[in-house]
Amino acid sequence: MGKKHEASKKMVDKPAYPLPEAMPLIKKVAFAKFDESVEVSMRLGVDPKHADQMVRGTVVLPHGLGKVTRVIVIASGEKVREAREAGADEVGAEDLVQKIQGGWMEFDAVVATPDMMKSVGRLGKILGPHGLMPNPKTGTVTVDVARAVKELKAGKVEFRVDKTGIIHCAVGKVSFDAEKLADNAKALIASVIRAKPASAKGHYVRNIVISSTMGPAVPIELASVDAR
Repeated sequence: MGKKHEASKKMVDKPAYPLPEAMPLIKKVAFAKFDESVEVSMRLGVDPKHADQMVRGTVVLPHGLGKVTRVIVIASGEKVREAREAGADEVGAEDLVQKIQGGWMEFDAVVATPDMMKSVGRLGKILGPHGLMPNPKTGTVTVDVARAVKELKAGKVEFRVDKTGIIHCAVGKVSFDAEKLADNAKALIASVIRAKPASAKGHYVRNIVISSTMGPAVPIELASVDAR
């Protein structure tokens, strides 16, 4: 570890912090020269090997992620107009599918209507590895394309537990006000708690830490986010 990281780590001197105290500290211990992302990591008491314990969902962060989200829509007919009016960056049908197959990847999110999923299915090997494949569970396969586009533009993010039972999700940038970062983190944590599988036993949220891209992890008091 570098000297800056070691110095920052020494500032985290409590076993855990209430969320309102943690965010100013995270801003204070961030030392990189770029605007670091702030990420929430939650260790859950689930076994993702079992399908009925998979935790996945979406949340619209109150203050967004601090970046412009490029959204494309694969649709046909009247839905093309709706998508464009909602602010989609690119809209198309089979032509857009072929464009992506040709190597074009200048987008951050993909929305598709159910009738186009047969064509979109051909993009599985391209979009899947990047986490961009449309899915009904995340609201990206829908007939309400206008709503989907607006939510993604407003700061909608997807969370999904990994094979070790941990969820990692960005909630903003170090340059955000501490209050806005706390609001975003609360919204994410509340959504993860609501997504608790019925089959999950014992403590659902085991621990939460928040960190910037290069900074040290700051542990969060579970009671401060109603996670016990």
